[in-house]
Amino acid sequence: MTKYFPLENGIYEVKPGMVRFGSDFGNGIADRQVFQFDDQFPDYRSVKMRSRAEKLSKYYQTHNYFHHLAQAVARLIISRLTLEHPEYFQVENQLENLANINFALNCKLTQEKLYFDANYQLQQVEMSAQSISPAYISTLDALAAQVQEDITVICRTTNDFNWVSAIHLCFPNHWSAADKIGKDFAKIHESVAGMEKINQRGNAIVNTMITREPMVRFAWGLSTDTQLNHHPEISPNLPIPESQSRKFDLHNPQLYLRIERQVIWGLPEFNAAIFTIRTYFQDVAKIKQDTARRHKLISAINSMTRNSLIYKGLLTSRDDILQWLQDGDDIKS
Repeated sequence: MTKYFPLENGIYEVKPGMVRFGSDFGNGIADRQVFQFDDQFPDYRSVKMRSRAEKLSKYYQTHNYFHHLAQAVARLIISRLTLEHPEYFQVENQLENLANINFALNCKLTQEKLYFDANYQLQQVEMSAQSISPAYISTLDALAAQVQEDITVICRTTNDFNWVSAIHLCFPNHWSAADKIGKDFAKIHESVAGMEKINQRGNAIVNTMITREPMVRFAWGLSTDTQLNHHPEISPNLPIPESQSRKFDLHNPQLYLRIERQVIWGLPEFNAAIFTIRTYFQDVAKIKQDTARRHKLISAINSMTRNSLIYKGLLTSRDDILQWLQDGDDIKS
């Protein structure tokens, strides 16, 4: 299984941290894939379907997501899926007697066939399993439902004004698509502790995202559960209420490293970039068994400022977490 550990230097840092896409992190071919699949796909898919059924606009938003950009994003996603995972995704071009249909994408993991016109606009969906409710409302909505990543698109004008034009976010980590859509880089990140200096270079960072070669970066935090959907707005479909999601119990310790692998792929001819987020969890109880990584995690937590602890929801749990990490055995009541 693909694994990442973005704490190797033992310091909690807020920085762009972008490295060349395809860099070797010890995961073989997976490190060279934008979209990563594993045996947990059914669980990720189920969360996406439940989120969409709850309220699609809560998880999918667009703002000035122009047709030519939507077409370019769709073309990129489909090309990467068919290149990286030909066993799961195939394009069918020889389609007869289908009005306004140019090609179809056969998605074997979901047993869906997505039909598109020449402009990559979704025309119809064929499925062998149960129907999708609500029905896909766009190409991006349909394609995002086929992968284990969340997808965001950022664009800018020629005078460097930038904004988030599309967000398909079914695995939010305490943030909301509706709260971020249409905002620029600095506004999006103004609540992130330690981002002040980076936000001052927001336009330059967006320029890098758009014009440079594809890149990858990582973000991490600690969670007391492996629930993918932590939307700040309470949902009746969530097994763990938002108010309980960050409470660490020293006498019944459950703690997970929540890691986001973020891929940035620029579309300079459209003044835009696609930004994917793949969420992974690692059981900290297992990390404790690795002395070197346990010490790096302890060091990283100790290096966090008060504002960072508040932002990450760790202020009240920090001391108990450190005590547990430093103990040889779990404490039982």
